[in-house]
Amino acid sequence: MKNRILVVDDERNMRWAIKNALVKEGFDVFEASNGKEGLEMLASIEPNLVLLDIRMPGMDGIETLTEIKKKDKDVPVIMITAHGTMEMAIDALKLGALDFVSKPFELEKLKIIIRNALDLRNMKEEISYLKEELRYNTGQRIIGSSKKMQDVLDMVNRVAKTNATVLILGESGTGKEVIANAVHYNSDRKDNPYIKVNCGAIPENLIESELFGYEKGAFTGAGSRKIGKFERANKGTIFLDEIGELSLPLQVKLLRVLQQKEFERVGGTENIKIDIRIITATNKNLLEMVEKGLFREDLYYRLNVIPIELPPLRERVEDIPQLIDYFTEKYSLELSKKDVKIDSSVIQILCDYTWKGNIRELENVIERMVILCDGNRITENIIPAEVKIPSTSENSIVLPAKGLKLEEVEKELIVQALTRTDNNQTKAARLLGITRHTLLYRMEKYSIK
Repeated sequence: MKNRILVVDDERNMRWAIKNALVKEGFDVFEASNGKEGLEMLASIEPNLVLLDIRMPGMDGIETLTEIKKKDKDVPVIMITAHGTMEMAIDALKLGALDFVSKPFELEKLKIIIRNALDLRNMKEEISYLKEELRYNTGQRIIGSSKKMQDVLDMVNRVAKTNATVLILGESGTGKEVIANAVHYNSDRKDNPYIKVNCGAIPENLIESELFGYEKGAFTGAGSRKIGKFERANKGTIFLDEIGELSLPLQVKLLRVLQQKEFERVGGTENIKIDIRIITATNKNLLEMVEKGLFREDLYYRLNVIPIELPPLRERVEDIPQLIDYFTEKYSLELSKKDVKIDSSVIQILCDYTWKGNIRELENVIERMVILCDGNRITENIIPAEVKIPSTSENSIVLPAKGLKLEEVEKELIVQALTRTDNNQTKAARLLGITRHTLLYRMEKYSIK
């Protein structure tokens, strides 16, 4: 898209000369003969830069600059000054003008000033994107050699290079944001903006303006135009976490973005075209929500082009030791504790625990133990009570009133242990408290393959 430049000058010949020179440089140039006309065009064309004459009849350049900055404080303004207006030029700089050029000026010099101004604006936007990214980026990486996690990684690698919409499913704490990060940073958009939005963390009355931006005066307190998350993500990726929290009216607006690649700011009338990839995530069952009328069916199928389902930690127990090592090293560095080691008995207890909060809960426990350990060794005495002593309700076995067949229970427990460990017989035997030889004998006894 070409950069748009608005030239506001009452001298027709000056406007013609500037426009003729800048059009040859590949700019789209728009003309206004006075300040009032320039302000009217500002809202409609959204220029990337304004060239503004200081001396004009009626509303002069200083007044016009003041109003421009009220409407769009980020647009760079270069003042055109004449002999005897240097003091006014200095006032303009104080009011937010980026630079000035004195008449008569060389067009080549003006081109350089314009290029520098546009480069500066692009750099500021780049910094803004980076700050946004750093604010949300957890710094985590994908860890896990289990078959289920390898299947997830394979799916990430296959879809990352496409522009397909991705829906990441999984319980809270399973690492959905980490997977979204992996999709973006392995895509062709990785050098472009990556904007993250937690739909459940923004009040319902604010989320529309956060996503789509708003125009000045759209509502009480909207003193100037604001660019929304979708517009900021143009050419890049937007990640909408907790998508199941969106209200039905906002679901309609999101559906339009997916279908037509355009939207309107709150209080605006202009259709804004965008080129973005959308990644969403939820811990809710969206199909159930569709059946209950809480989520639009057409939006669901638009989002569910490529589903990636993350397994809970209890279904990838073999990955727990790797996660323990990673988080121990991470918090050892953060807390300046050198070479913290965990006793093997502690690792076994952590592997046996059912992690309802998944990876997030495990990370919190490791951080706590690194903080509390004496020296550089984590022992059983500092394992949190809720992890060391599982709740009775989860582990007590109640005999049904009608009784049961013990062999069926034994067979079912063996199948569960094998499923949990991806058929690793050694680990399954450890879960059951028997030897591998005994496990093989009982697998043969019950015809378990």
